[in-house]
Amino acid sequence: MLESLYLNLGQHDALSEEEKALLARAMSSERYVAAGEDIVTEGTRPIYSTLIVDGLAARYKVLEDGGRQFTSLQVAGDFVDLHAFLLKTMDHGIVALSPCHVLGAEHSKLKTITEQAPHLTRLLWLDTLVDGAIHREWIVAMGRRSKISHLAHLICELFVRLQVVKKTQEMSFHLPLSQAELADVLGLSVVHMNRVIGTLRRMNVINWTGHMITVLDWERLVVIAEFDPTYLSMAREPR
Repeated sequence: MLESLYLNLGQHDALSEEEKALLARAMSSERYVAAGEDIVTEGTRPIYSTLIVDGLAARYKVLEDGGRQFTSLQVAGDFVDLHAFLLKTMDHGIVALSPCHVLGAEHSKLKTITEQAPHLTRLLWLDTLVDGAIHREWIVAMGRRSKISHLAHLICELFVRLQVVKKTQEMSFHLPLSQAELADVLGLSVVHMNRVIGTLRRMNVINWTGHMITVLDWERLVVIAEFDPTYLSMAREPR
């Protein structure tokens, strides 16, 4: 069940069998979360950090007027709240956007890892740093990119991240988001969201049928998105 996590961390540097075993021993709970339910709720103080084994989730904030903004998407192999190990109180929620299979790593066991396994600790630290880098890219996209470029960037990012954990099929991947949820990602109305998707379709860079996205022209999509994957720190090197 931890293969996605091993692939995610292993893209940055090699994981030893001992390190894999430490991660496996840290997992102490397993649950299934229905689409639309919180995996972690804002204001709570988790005693474990949650790993997505399968499914799609999102970090989100809700305003007083009920408006919701997603601030990142979380895929298989992601710890959705590793930072809660040190921050303690969650300042945002994480909602399941599809049925999610999740595991919990006890904070007491993560503390043991930080004390006994410095290389693995650095990889977990890097995982949270990549989360921060993704947030920065999303802020830039929200504030400065055109909505067409913003959506193209999101598609590029998700394709690359899902490819790492072997959740793509050639140039296609499954994105189980409703139009309203996707609008919450880009900060648009549903009507405007449909127009942006339609524009990318007419440009013949993607095919979007149901919840399946197929990239038809990767190089052109990258240009439209101004996508540079450096922020994902995918080079495999000593950490």
